[in-house]
Amino acid sequence: MYSFRNDYSEGAHPSILKAMNDENLNQKIGYGMDEICEQARALIRKECDAQQADVHFLVGGTQANLTVIAAALRPYEAVIACESGHINVHETGSIEACGHKVCTAYAKDGKLTPAMIQKIVDFHADEHMVKPKMVYISNATELGTIYYKEELTALHQICKELDLYLFMDGARLGSALTAEGNDLTLADIARLCDVFYIGGTKNGALFGEAVVINHEQIKKEFRYNIKQRGGMLAKGFLLGLQFKTLFENDLFYSLAKQANECAQRMVKVIKDAGFEFYADSPTNQLFPILPNSLADKISEKYAFQVQEKINDETTVLRFVTSWACPNHVIDEFINDFKSYTK
Repeated sequence: MYSFRNDYSEGAHPSILKAMNDENLNQKIGYGMDEICEQARALIRKECDAQQADVHFLVGGTQANLTVIAAALRPYEAVIACESGHINVHETGSIEACGHKVCTAYAKDGKLTPAMIQKIVDFHADEHMVKPKMVYISNATELGTIYYKEELTALHQICKELDLYLFMDGARLGSALTAEGNDLTLADIARLCDVFYIGGTKNGALFGEAVVINHEQIKKEFRYNIKQRGGMLAKGFLLGLQFKTLFENDLFYSLAKQANECAQRMVKVIKDAGFEFYADSPTNQLFPILPNSLADKISEKYAFQVQEKINDETTVLRFVTSWACPNHVIDEFINDFKSYTK
C-alpha cells in the first residue's frame, strides 16, 4: 500500500538528516539565536531580495498562522479568507480561540479576488461588527491552485487601498513556485505581501516553517507572540539548520519540483481516460472526480482521501504527492490506472 494521503508522511531529505547529524553534538545557543539560524535567515533574505525583512523559524503551519494573526490584529479585528482556507477549515478554531473572527468568501478555485475582499469590508460597516484588517491567502491553495503575479498584485493593491495586511500561508509555497505556468518568485511575494511563510514541513524538512515579515507594525515584539503561542522551539538551531540546507544549492526548489512532476503525471493518465477534475491544480495536489467503483479499485493498492461526495455514484478524491515520491511508484500507478479503466 502506497500513501498519497499527504506530503508529510516521510521524515526528511537525507541532506537535512546528514546536516543535523553532523551538528548533533555541537552546542548552540537556544531559541533560534544561534549562528546557524542567522546563516539561514541571510539565505532567505537574499532569495527574497528583502534585506530588511525579519525572519523567524516556527515549529509548524498552524503555529505560524495563529502567531502571525494574533500578533498583527487588535482584539476587535478580523481576518478575511476563503471558505476552504486552512485557518477556516483545518485548524480547530485556533484563530477564533485567540479572539479573531474569520470572515469567509466562497471561491471554487480556492483563490480570493479583490471583489470578494471589497464585499466583506463593505458589509462590516461600523463598530457593532468586527473590523476586517487582514487578508489571508494560501499559495498553493488548499485546492492545489496557485496565484499568478497579476492576481497577487491586484490583492496587494486592494489591501493597500483598504488598509489591510496581506498574509500568505506558504505551507506549500515550494510547490506553487515550481508549478508549470507560475510567474511569481520569492522576491515578488516579499514585495507584495506584508507577511508570509515558507513551508518546510511539506517540502523535505523534518518540521518547521520560516515566517518572513516585511511590515514594520507586525515586526514589533513578534518573538513575544511566538513564545506565548507555542511556536518557539528551545532547540531552534534544528529549524535554522534545516532551512539553511533547503536554501543551499536550490534543494527547496528541486524537492518541490519532484512532487509536482509526479502529480502531473498522474493528472495526465486520469485526463487521458476521460475523467474531469474538481480544481485545475498544477501542483502536487490533485482532485479527480471518479466513479466510486473505480475509487474502490484504486484503494486496494493506494491510500488517498475523500474530498467531497458528488452523488451516490461519484466522488471527488484527493491525491497528494511528496518530495520523496519515487518515479517507479508513479509508473506503477499509471499502469494500474490504465488496467482499472480498460
